This record gives sequence, C-alpha cells and structure tokens, in this order.
Amino acid sequence: MTLLDNVRAQHRLIHDHWQIDRLALIAGWSMGAMQGYQWATLYPDAVDALLAVCGSAKCWPLNQVFLSGIAAALQTDPLFQQGSYTRPPLKGLAAFGHCYAGWAYSAAFYRQHLYRQLNFSTREALLHYWEQDHQGRDANDLLCMLHSWQTANIADNAHFGGDFDAAMAAITARTVVMPCTTDSYFTLEEAEMECGLLARGEWRPLASPFGHCAGAPGRLPPAESAFICRAMADLLAA
Repeated sequence: MTLLDNVRAQHRLIHDHWQIDRLALIAGWSMGAMQGYQWATLYPDAVDALLAVCGSAKCWPLNQVFLSGIAAALQTDPLFQQGSYTRPPLKGLAAFGHCYAGWAYSAAFYRQHLYRQLNFSTREALLHYWEQDHQGRDANDLLCMLHSWQTANIADNAHFGGDFDAAMAAITARTVVMPCTTDSYFTLEEAEMECGLLARGEWRPLASPFGHCAGAPGRLPPAESAFICRAMADLLAA
C-alpha cells in the first residue's frame, strides 16, 4: 500500500462518488501533508490551496533510516515470526513505541520537562504511555503504514518518472509549507528545499519545542493549533 494508492482512492471517492471537482484547501499533518502534496501534484486542477504541516513531498534519507530502525525494533520480538504471529508481539510493539517517542519530540522537550504540559509527571510515564498505546496496534498494520511513509515520493509514478523537481513544479496550488523548527522526521532544511521548488510556495515554519508532534491537531497547548488555523484561514481567504 502506497500513499499514491491512498490518494487515488480518495480522488475516486470525492470526484466520482461525491462529484466534487475542486477542493478549496487540502490541509494535512505528517503523512497527511505527504498525501496533500500527492494530491496537488496528481490533480493540480482540483486543488486551490495546500497547507503542509510537518510533512514533505517525499521521504528523505534520514526519515527512511528512522523508520527502518523502529521497524527493526518491532521485528526483533520472537513472537513476530516474520509477520506470521499467532498472538501480538507485545515486547516488539512496546519497543516500537518507545523508540518512536524518542524522535516524536525535540531535545528541548525532554530537557525542559515539557511532557508535564501533556499531563505526564515523568519522562518514564510518557514513554510507558507510548509503549502501551502501540501495544494496542496490529504489528503488520504498523509495518504497512511505515512502508507507505518510507516509499512516499510524489514523483514516483508514470507521469513524472522520478523527476522530483518536475513533480514539485507541477503544483499550482497556493501552498504554505509549515515544518516545525524542531521536527526530527521532516526536517526544517529539507522542507525549505522543497518550498523553493514550488511556484506558489510560502515559507511559514512553526516555531515550537514539541518537535513533530507540534502539528498534531488538538494534542498540544493552543498556541501551535492557533498558528496552524491562521494559515488555513489565510489560504481560504486568498
């Protein structure tokens, strides 16, 4: 399953079933932003505006290495059985969540004990939450998600033949590129490189110590959400 598969399915639902020809705004966080880029590239005539929050048009090398690492942590559980498990590989799922948490936030987040703002009294309590949360997921579903993320590239299709610059240039939507300044997945530098390839790209980084999670809807203190909502309003008003 790829993000290209997802976006083509979404287009069939919106265009063929609901008969909606144009979208005023596509806004997405993380893999949602990656899908937004895919939408704007594949269907430029259908997308007026795009807000890409803490996401990118392709999965860059460091991001791929991170994903390989958490996948490896999951697969080391003997119960995983190369994906043919008969009961959940709970130790592997816990390791997956624990490793994930290390990248989800920033160095400042942990150094300044900002997890307390999320109602976790200690760092260990936060990590335990991430472990338990991922123990409730299906291991193969998580690996499928990682594959979709890791292989994401808006140019990886027959139309663009791997020409990333051409795929970015095909985006005609007004676009706000909004990385978090402390995101370890989708880095500030790589987001700025992508923004420079857009015909109508606006650089509007989200300054936050919450790392990748800064763009997560409704999870954090209101300042981050307000900043994202302002960008949505500006794009819709333009």
